[in-house]
Amino acid sequence: MRQITATELARWRLEATALPAAEQPLLLDVREPWEVERASIDGTLAIPMRQIPNALAQLSTDRTTVCICHHGGRSMQVALYLESRGFTDVVNLAGGIHAWSEQVDASVPQY
Repeated sequence: MRQITATELARWRLEATALPAAEQPLLLDVREPWEVERASIDGTLAIPMRQIPNALAQLSTDRTTVCICHHGGRSMQVALYLESRGFTDVVNLAGGIHAWSEQVDASVPQY
């Protein structure tokens, strides 16, 4: 599992817009619904951490999956879990949505 900074993710997403949707990285937000309502990145799939084991069928093991949470701790745990279940390209957003707000999009509220 690798880590990516918010600015690297923003650049990567911009470059990936030329790719078909199925080849673009999946942004997987593992925070609780109230957190996603408060602050989110456009285009994410929100599945709370506790529901990931039951939601594996919604995810593709060979698609690049970027795990996101508030500060990067929960998403790292989910990324490691996904790798243990056969996912081949999992990335953790270092600093989470908080870093995204600070480094990329200040319109995303901090909490």
